Amino acid sequence: MYNSKITQLLLAMVEYDSPDAKRIQHFIKVHDIAATIGKNEGLSEETLFILESAAILHDIGIHPAEAKYGNSNGKHQEELGPKEADSLLQKLGEYTTEQISRICYLIGHHHTYTNIDGFDYQILVEADFLVNIFEDNLSKETITTVKNTIFKTNTGLQLLHDMFGI
Repeated sequence: MYNSKITQLLLAMVEYDSPDAKRIQHFIKVHDIAATIGKNEGLSEETLFILESAAILHDIGIHPAEAKYGNSNGKHQEELGPKEADSLLQKLGEYTTEQISRICYLIGHHHTYTNIDGFDYQILVEADFLVNIFEDNLSKETITTVKNTIFKTNTGLQLLHDMFGI
């Protein structure tokens, strides 16, 4: 059941972002990395489900931010993303109120790197960084700073090392 819910959400988000292949590719990569870290770090099935859902939806605020503000900076995504995510999750009807609340919280904070509360939040941030480091071609110096200030999970640190030699 869990996998079918994630698949339904992933397909709904692909449709939501269509035909923006760049955004679709991004959230699929973040989802896969987040799921890998979460599974390897031993998250409970419930926490993993919330993490994977949030990873799929984490940038749902981009298009509304571009429409409203003319850009998609992180704070605008955090402001507008939770409402969009709530609407999509309500339509799917497969999520409890508590799950939707936590998923929307994660979306509304995924560019906030202080006071990270919970493994789901930590892993979402790490997975997004792992993808953004590559997509944005960040310098070794920046990657090292991110490693020292953001990364905390053993799996995230290992992936960072294996992907970027840091």
